[in-house]
Amino acid sequence: MVEDSTNPIDALDIEMDAAGLYTEEVVTDRRVGTIRVMTPVKTDGQRDLDRPMLFVGETQIMTQMGPLPVTFEIPADNVGEAVEKFGAAAKDGVKKLMERLQEMRREAASQIVTPGMPGFQAPPPPAGGSGLVMP
Repeated sequence: MVEDSTNPIDALDIEMDAAGLYTEEVVTDRRVGTIRVMTPVKTDGQRDLDRPMLFVGETQIMTQMGPLPVTFEIPADNVGEAVEKFGAAAKDGVKKLMERLQEMRREAASQIVTPGMPGFQAPPPPAGGSGLVMP
């Protein structure tokens, strides 16, 4: 088999960042959500004390189309503090998600092409017809 050098997969940069490794532990109350406790580690697996632990909250909100996952960072120094700040961080995460959804709606609406706009080309009139084209 001949290797195709134009294959877009060959251009992908799929390499792990050895300086950015974390172990992950999940903490949950089995009711509202989960907190992923991200502990920085060195390549030998030992705790990297030069980098802070990260806390990532996850919950979901119910929508007309079903549950929508919400993921957000929790500014905290330990699990207890992350649990205390979960609610406020979740509300902020939902707010940011809603803002992003509104932005996506606006972007999608602005991509609608209408006659008279650049990029719009009406179909040619039928041969021998009046020149009117019905949608």
